[in-house]
Amino acid sequence: MAGNTTYLELSQDGGGAHKFYEVTVDGTTVAVRYGRIGAAGQAQSSVFPTVEKARAAAARKVGEKVRKGYAPAVPGGRAARPVTRRQVASAPSTARAVAPVLWRFRTGSAAFGIHIGEDRCWVGNQAGDVYTLGHDGEVLARYRLPDGVKCLVADDFWIYAGCDDGTVYDLSAKVPFAAYEIASDVDIFWLDIHEGVLNVADRDGGLTVIDHEDEYQWSRKSSGQAAWMVRRDERAVYHGHSAGVTAYAQDGGGELWHTRTTGSVLFGWQEAHAVYAGTHRNVVQRLAKADGAVEATYRCDAAVYSCATAPDGRYVFAGDSSSSVYCFAADGTRLWKLGTGGGSALSMQYLDEKLYMVTTDGSLVCVDASEGAIAAAQGGTVPVPLDIKSAAALPTYAPATTVATVSAPPASGIVVECVRQGGRLRVHVVSDGYEPTWNVQFPRHIRQAGARYVVEALSPTASGFYRVRGEIQRLL
Repeated sequence: MAGNTTYLELSQDGGGAHKFYEVTVDGTTVAVRYGRIGAAGQAQSSVFPTVEKARAAAARKVGEKVRKGYAPAVPGGRAARPVTRRQVASAPSTARAVAPVLWRFRTGSAAFGIHIGEDRCWVGNQAGDVYTLGHDGEVLARYRLPDGVKCLVADDFWIYAGCDDGTVYDLSAKVPFAAYEIASDVDIFWLDIHEGVLNVADRDGGLTVIDHEDEYQWSRKSSGQAAWMVRRDERAVYHGHSAGVTAYAQDGGGELWHTRTTGSVLFGWQEAHAVYAGTHRNVVQRLAKADGAVEATYRCDAAVYSCATAPDGRYVFAGDSSSSVYCFAADGTRLWKLGTGGGSALSMQYLDEKLYMVTTDGSLVCVDASEGAIAAAQGGTVPVPLDIKSAAALPTYAPATTVATVSAPPASGIVVECVRQGGRLRVHVVSDGYEPTWNVQFPRHIRQAGARYVVEALSPTASGFYRVRGEIQRLL
């Protein structure tokens, strides 16, 4: 190795990879830093009994990477990934009354990511912070991620945060870990994950699909640009961009249908049988998943930044660029329009007669959307919003820089092993009671051939692989 540090990069054409790997030997300590080119990356270190053993371990690490295609490089020689921060304008509302906001939490930075689950609310901002709150507004925890949060995605039990550095973090356990890494030439606009398959919509109107092993599957270039919408189900991927919405077969087999919407798509939502596209031409349009037919149009008074529905599309909600929020009946009849009281809604979600929105000032707000509360608001009577503050000792979690080790698995732990299979590193279950031939969805950056790990729980999927739940530890 040249000096005490070896710096390697792997950059492949076609969106395969854009990573660096750096190994530094300082006496008996071996420090490793890795990640996306142009980013600070993650770091971990190990101490060895002697200098000779430290040097030998470093040489093995470098050798492993070289065999995978990494090559010596000069830091800064390649450009970092392109990142587009969404620029939005928000005018004052033209509504005559204000929505009945129950509580408001200011995240401290512009925010787009939101997910409302049965037990808690999630909001992520461009400072890299993700907060979880109870439905009463109590702040429960904070996740500190390395880069701005593009969006939050739920896939069954799992919660993911897609960040500007091209990494998608699994937030389902207390310690976040990198679940997917997106190629550096993809300027991410929006993400969706279904059954462990990641779907990425980008600035150029492209769509990239990555499987549960964090491996590239297929991609398409749409007829438009600025793809702010991607939704997926078991039948198709629905991709919204400046030229409308295009549905692709989930296996990449081809285009199923394309519908030109009234205006460029700025946001997307889905229900079981329809997708909803909010556009810059002041409408939300409901498209049939079967053939793309426009089934209903919901007309607003300004460009639509976000939309959502009540279950089965019984109500359709929309947030516009003029700080107003709307509610429509399923057939397109406008039921009400109210001011948000704090900027335009960039994302929204409805649950149990409450509408949750994240607005242009980075606030997560909870609106009482019950018929009684809306009627009172239209008459000028609204509650005084509760401004939520974080606790001084708020639990804060960041991605681990090292993998914790254990000498023996706990009684409830499940042992998995990293094995080389067809030239790739796969993870299979060792513990009894599981299908040993199934792969385990597992962070690629910590895989080492022959290594065993302990996980808290595994969940089977319909696609025939296991997903990790909880903490990952290395078994010595």
